[in-house]
Amino acid sequence: MAVRCQPAVMTTPADHYTHGHHESVLRSHRWRTAANSCAYLLPHLRPGMEVLDVGCGPATITADLAATVAPGGRVLGIDRAADVVEAARSELGATPGLDLAAGDAYATGLPDAAFDVVHAHQVLQHLTDPVRALGEWRRVLRPGGLLAVRDSDYAAFAWAPRDPRLDRWMALYHEVTAANRAEADAGRFLGGWVRAAGFGEVRVGSSTWTYATAEERAWWGGLWADRVRRSAFADQALATGLAGPRELDAIAAAWREWADHPDGVIILVHGEVLARR
Repeated sequence: MAVRCQPAVMTTPADHYTHGHHESVLRSHRWRTAANSCAYLLPHLRPGMEVLDVGCGPATITADLAATVAPGGRVLGIDRAADVVEAARSELGATPGLDLAAGDAYATGLPDAAFDVVHAHQVLQHLTDPVRALGEWRRVLRPGGLLAVRDSDYAAFAWAPRDPRLDRWMALYHEVTAANRAEADAGRFLGGWVRAAGFGEVRVGSSTWTYATAEERAWWGGLWADRVRRSAFADQALATGLAGPRELDAIAAAWREWADHPDGVIILVHGEVLARR
């Protein structure tokens, strides 16, 4: 039987999503698949499982997970942004084994011990209280159920060629996330957070995304040039006085120049954790 999400009160209005849902952000999120974003989890899935995908966004990963646990399985994707959930419903249509709903990571409104697996991709880095959210996810897992979380570690990112404007982008990103009381380098802290939430059999790993071809650079550099000037990240940097329009323009130009450089490369590091309830 499918488990459906009941309306939940947003318990943490102080949480601010650093990226927001500008088209440049969703462009990145729609690129994500189970293969490129949660390969560490896939060997542990089997037909018939019930899976909760927290922070599902456009639900491209969520739909892949539904296909992986078919036949007989079910995946519920929840996201705080109801408009993004509605858009995902429209884009994906009636996908077998897939449900989508608006929901709060801290208070899902779901029954105890309802799922075999809880998955969250790049969610904990945006929360002010990741351990509390993990405690909620533990609650909805069945005994012996599996938690799978993956998050970026921005301070571990590496790129070439060097550019002081991109160094400033990295510093500014950390300043904006700190103002939001979030952790940009969440990947390295996942194991500790998961243990603090009461999970056992904690296994910590890592993986990377690398963009180096002309096509990959154009995509990544273009979306970050847009984010730096048009997304919620830009709005927050300006509103807090952490950066001005000219500085943001310079950073955006640096991303475009990096994308055009034949030797341009960026390596994005992610921490990954599997753990048992």
